[in-house]
Order: sequence, then C-alpha cells, then structure tokens
Amino acid sequence: MKPLEGRIAVVAGATRGAGRGIAEMLGEAGATVYVTGRSTRGQLSDMGRTETIEETAELVTARGGRGIPVRVDHTEEEEVRALFERVRSEQDGRLDLLVNDVWGGDSLMEWGKTFWEQPIADGLLMQRRAVHSHMIASYYGAPLFMANKRGLIVEITDGWDYRYRGNLYYSLAKISAIHLAEELRPHHVAAVAVTPGFLRSEAMLDHFGVTKDNWRDAAEKDPHFIMSETPHYVGRAVAALAADPCIMDKSGQSLTSWGLSDVYGFTDEDGSRPHWGNYAAEQGFYAE
Repeated sequence: MKPLEGRIAVVAGATRGAGRGIAEMLGEAGATVYVTGRSTRGQLSDMGRTETIEETAELVTARGGRGIPVRVDHTEEEEVRALFERVRSEQDGRLDLLVNDVWGGDSLMEWGKTFWEQPIADGLLMQRRAVHSHMIASYYGAPLFMANKRGLIVEITDGWDYRYRGNLYYSLAKISAIHLAEELRPHHVAAVAVTPGFLRSEAMLDHFGVTKDNWRDAAEKDPHFIMSETPHYVGRAVAALAADPCIMDKSGQSLTSWGLSDVYGFTDEDGSRPHWGNYAAEQGFYAE
C-alpha cells in the first residue's frame, strides 16, 4: 500500500539524521519529496559531514517515492521563496506536507556552560539556523496550504514539553518549534511538533565509533543508547500523520515517535518499537 501516493512534500533539512529518515519513509509511503539542504555533491556545507541531498533523494526514489533534491540555505529568504515557487509551478499549486527539520546547531553547542560563558554569536546563529529558518519556510509554504484548504506542517524538535533542556540557546531553539498551530487552524491546515527519542543518526553512530550493524556495541560507552531509534522510526511517525484523515484533531499538539507508534502501530526498521518515554520514566530522567 502507498498511502501517500500523489502527495507532495517538502522536507527542509533532509541531508541526514531525522530529515533523511523522514524523507525516506515518505518515499516508502509513495510521496513525491522535495529534499532540501545545503550539502550537495561538489558543495558540502560547513557541518563537516559527507551526506548530500542527492543521496537522500536517491534513497527516497529507491523506497518507491520520487525524490527531488534542491539546494537551499533555509536562512536565506530568497532561496526559500524560490523553492516554494518551484513547488507551486511544478505541482500545479499543490503542497500537502512541509517538514521543518533544519538544525545545524551541533557545532555551536557547549554543554555545561552558562549562556554568558558561550560566544553570543554562536547562540544567535543557532536561533538563525533552527528557529528563523523554520519561520521562513512556514511563511512561504503556508500560502500553498491555505489556497487548497488542507495540509500539514511538522516541526521536528527535541522534547515534547516546555522543560528546560540543559542549555539556554538549545532550549530556546527546541521549544520555539512547538508554537506554530493556532493561526493555521481556521484555514484547515494542521501543524504539530514531533520529537524522536535517542536518535541513532549518522553523526551519533560516528560519535560512538559504531555502524548500523554493530550499533549495540555503543551501549558499553552509554547504556542508554540501547533504547535508541533509527531516523526511520520518526520518519514512519511523520508518514502516519500525513496519511491520517483526522489530522486536524492533533493540530497544535507536541507529539513523540514512541507515542505515535502506540497510536498507529508502526515499527522501526528492525521490527522493534523503542519507547523512550517509558524508558526515561523508569530511569527517572524527568523527575520533578
């Protein structure tokens, strides 16, 4: 079954990590996916990673959808405007889903330091990359949704509530993503925030010196990694939301990959259903 066949999606920040996993799983569900980011073959970004949007687009197509790579720096307004004009032109004005997953803040983080001990330029750049970019994409994407009186915007974040996340600049960036829905509701456009659990991204695998095949070995360094999930898990969460005919009932909510697995019954690629929420509660991570 291809529940998203004929649907048009933009995944902003689909080069790697959750964005790549989401784009792939939208492809698995049959969608046409515009895969955007800064890293292309021959022109990598300053993130120092080798993954490219062309690779992601090819993975989307291999899954059964149609991947269309478009290089976009989502902090540059004119590039974002041009992206949505292209979508409007090529898809006869149709856009069904926008996923805002632009991040680019890993190299700007300094855990364990107060905000005044970190360079203010890094803190402000994090907001530019992870908050302003989402606002710009939603600004230019929303008119396509409203013209058709349907659609879904998904904000990928970290965490499902307003709890402090251990670093002021990081908290500001991740909490801001939760506030999008109310102004879209009268136009029958849904907006939700979605968080994965402990994400087994390419960067995290590299951090632990493991691969997709032997990832469990990383639990020797961090035992919590045994409850990690692949980017495809949150990808299937987003695909399930996009296929839900009653999505407006969830508009305005802050959701989780594991909670949506409980609702929709999807699994991770290996058939497991990692539940970071239950695990975190057992470990007392979020005790008041």
